[in-house]
Amino acid sequence: MDLGERKKRILRAVIDQYVETAEPVGSKAIAGDIGMNVSPATIRNEMAELESMGLLEQPHTSAGRIPTPQGYRMYVNELMRQHRLSLEETETINRTLKSRIQQLDKLLTDVGRLTSQLVSLPAYALSAAASIVTVSRFDIIYVDPNTFIVVAMLSNKTVKNKLVQLPFPTEQGTLTKLATLFNASFTNITEDRITTQLISSTERAAGDEMGIVAVIAGFAIELLYETKLRETHIAGTSNLLEYPEYRDVEKAQRLLRYLSDEEELLRLPGPAPEDSGGMKITIGPENLAEELRDSSVIVARYDAGDDMQGLIGVVGPTRMDYSKVAARLGYIARGLSWLLSGGDKPPGSLAEGHDKSPP
Repeated sequence: MDLGERKKRILRAVIDQYVETAEPVGSKAIAGDIGMNVSPATIRNEMAELESMGLLEQPHTSAGRIPTPQGYRMYVNELMRQHRLSLEETETINRTLKSRIQQLDKLLTDVGRLTSQLVSLPAYALSAAASIVTVSRFDIIYVDPNTFIVVAMLSNKTVKNKLVQLPFPTEQGTLTKLATLFNASFTNITEDRITTQLISSTERAAGDEMGIVAVIAGFAIELLYETKLRETHIAGTSNLLEYPEYRDVEKAQRLLRYLSDEEELLRLPGPAPEDSGGMKITIGPENLAEELRDSSVIVARYDAGDDMQGLIGVVGPTRMDYSKVAARLGYIARGLSWLLSGGDKPPGSLAEGHDKSPP
């Protein structure tokens, strides 16, 4: 949608003021904020056009206007000014990250709490997991006629093993054959591609030893599933009650129940590779979960080395200060990446306005 410069300034001024006051915005209220010599009547006409374009709406009880989700989306994509963190903010974040670097579980708990305190919204942190993990190689080690060890080398350089005891005897040659079958069919594929059809075809190829196939396949599925498990840490859910958008008790309770469900948090999408700065902002109805349709979610990715990535996010009303929240969340995510990846400073300054890395 192509807006002229005047409409852009008016839309930005309306959103900036509505974020601050939570009250519908009239033309006189923003006349001095758009940086142009324009009368309130002209602003009023432009606001009416922005309403017809679906970017503003007029509550029936007020002559002022408020942004629609589409208006917020244009603001975030094109109009939002970059927020510069204060030196005090960056030092507080750096100090928290540095103090917990040897205790990852406590680090993420503190990161969630710190993020929530900085933005006055609920914040969550998900522990790092490899983006894609597969088995690179299987080895099967003979121990005795009724015992063997399955060794699985994963694509993230970790090694897992399982001791298997059989109710019937087997031989070294049989185990070597099974290892060959599994290396041919079960390596370099994700958990969802280990289907019953694949297991059945491998059992047929194994012949008399088909009973062992299900044991090894089950081990492969289990360990690949475990690599996707993440710990969740959430803080500051009571902050929601400070916002007029959540004065409806039933609405607030639905969202609070949603945020307390670890499985739901794990389903929240993270930034895609093409998302700018490793950050994703979803606004109102862009969220798939019904409980989030009146809220916005900002989530940032952090890198933990060895192709491991985690997420930190914030949930709040669509009327949130996107610039300020995104700047603080982005700094925390980059600080986590800096520390967990070994201390190599990423390109550019870690702090908006301050060229100071976490010490």
